[in-house]
Amino acid sequence: MITPKFSCSQTDDSLITSIYCPSVRAADVEINVDDTVLIVHINPYFLRLNFPYPVEEDDNSSAQYDPSSGYLTITLTKSVKGQHFPDLDLLATLLAPRPSRPHTRPSIEVLDPSTDDAITDISKRADALSLDDEFAQAAKNGWQLPQALPDPASGFHTSSKRYYGFLDAFTGYFAHVNHTENEINELGDDAEACNAEERRARRIAHENEKWNEEHYMADYTEDEYIQELINWHDPDLTSTAEVVLTEDENMAILRLPRKEYIMNTFQERNLYLTLNYPYRTTLNDPTTESAWTICNLIAAFSALDPPPYSPGELTGGVVLDFTDAELTSTLVSTYRRSLAFPLYRSFQLAERCRTDVAATLRRGKRLITRYLLRVKDILDHHDVYYIYSKIWVEDFCVWIQGGASDVVLTRIGEKLDALKVPKSAVGWDLEELEEATRLAVNRDSDSDDESIE
Repeated sequence: MITPKFSCSQTDDSLITSIYCPSVRAADVEINVDDTVLIVHINPYFLRLNFPYPVEEDDNSSAQYDPSSGYLTITLTKSVKGQHFPDLDLLATLLAPRPSRPHTRPSIEVLDPSTDDAITDISKRADALSLDDEFAQAAKNGWQLPQALPDPASGFHTSSKRYYGFLDAFTGYFAHVNHTENEINELGDDAEACNAEERRARRIAHENEKWNEEHYMADYTEDEYIQELINWHDPDLTSTAEVVLTEDENMAILRLPRKEYIMNTFQERNLYLTLNYPYRTTLNDPTTESAWTICNLIAAFSALDPPPYSPGELTGGVVLDFTDAELTSTLVSTYRRSLAFPLYRSFQLAERCRTDVAATLRRGKRLITRYLLRVKDILDHHDVYYIYSKIWVEDFCVWIQGGASDVVLTRIGEKLDALKVPKSAVGWDLEELEEATRLAVNRDSDSDDESIE
């Protein structure tokens, strides 16, 4: 079945869905409306949309097919007149499966059966379990059984496999990495064997190895082009107009997988922290080196080492709020990489990229979706680095539309904008190097003046 191109709009009383399905017979169209779900089938097209609020078919509803344009227009009545349906332009949200009931922690725990009390406790819990209740709930919920992820703090592993990527859902993608030209992989042949602690240790060691004081001091002195990069203004960030996704972007969204993500608060916090990529050095114009640059600057790609880089804590009782220490540790990783790998290495440029990320987050998930789709397109067209699109970017493109909150994104953006990252946090004596560079330049300048006299 083919997912057709479509768009949705609304009036105070109605919801209008326009579907492009050329060269079909109107008599073959099958339309089904069930609460918040609209299902349309007309061979070879199939579309299943899940709206935020209920709709219904009544005397004011209609379906009209225009053979000349190829568009089928379906008008449904809102169950609550005047209710606003948000995010109708975020197609991945509408295509997502109907959410199941709120997920809870697993009801089965692994206990230590070393005592009689433990065995008795297990027996009592087993007697309390009943599949009848689960099946009754499933029947009420469209036969979508509840699911939950285990506590990430658990150190117990039942497999030798190591997982990584979005929600640690991937494994095996680097089994034959030594047979590819993957220049940014910092884990070598052990990518499938390293645990999280080993990845972080190797990543930090590799950054220290690549750090070059002379390169940094040279760019600190001769920074003419770096200043051009710093002074460039991204039109998407300076514009005050509402972000509207283009037709090409919407078509790219339609090609994304349909997924519903089950995650706990710890995992959700980490996803927000991972949304941090500086793109300023290309001035929004990708080059042949863009894929290499993207993957090198993001530790979650090159070392499979995503945030958090410091212990998190709840701030003021708000679950999805972040401390300055959490945000600083996340930025420091990117700062270090921006000072160790690219052609232009400048702390001032890294700071400018921080304000870019802050502004992007404040503008909301539509602009973030646009940037993620650009990164996905760049990586998808690379012979080697497409793998990072598969294990990270593709799922981010889906989650950011339906799972992320504009309120949380704005709050993080405001904190990033006000954040001060000290140079000492990077760990490479930047202030001493800059002072030594200034003294050397002044000394050379004085020598030139004496020679002229």
